[in-house]
Amino acid sequence: MTRVGPSDGTRQRSEMMRRVRNKDTTPELYVRRLLHARGFRFRLHRRDLPGSPDIVLPAARTAIFVHGCFWHGHDCPRGRPPASNQAFWTPKLEANRRRDRAAVAALTAQGWQVEVLWQCTLKQSTEELVSRLETSRAPQRTAIEETR
Repeated sequence: MTRVGPSDGTRQRSEMMRRVRNKDTTPELYVRRLLHARGFRFRLHRRDLPGSPDIVLPAARTAIFVHGCFWHGHDCPRGRPPASNQAFWTPKLEANRRRDRAAVAALTAQGWQVEVLWQCTLKQSTEELVSRLETSRAPQRTAIEETR
């Protein structure tokens, strides 16, 4: 018989998985600190937006998702599904990927720019994102300063 939920032998693993956060993760805090240090102001986990993005920059109309490679099925070594208990993990991780795609599509349809930052490339992709945001913000600041 195929095991679907935790058994007595996996109680320790279940306890560890229970401690996994879905908000205020280390990668998310890294992105938030960098954005704030560069002068960006943002909102967190806006539940009124599809997918409840991790970080929302209302002025730039940008929604940012900070994805852990394992939980969101990234195509990298960290994103490999577990070899054990595949009857449980395969549908769970696929549902996460479907939900992610639906959230991105819905936000895009509402006119939001959506950025997905992956845990495995976090530092590089965050720096690139901040550079793009600063570039798009620069003409706005110049126009405001000229009117003063």
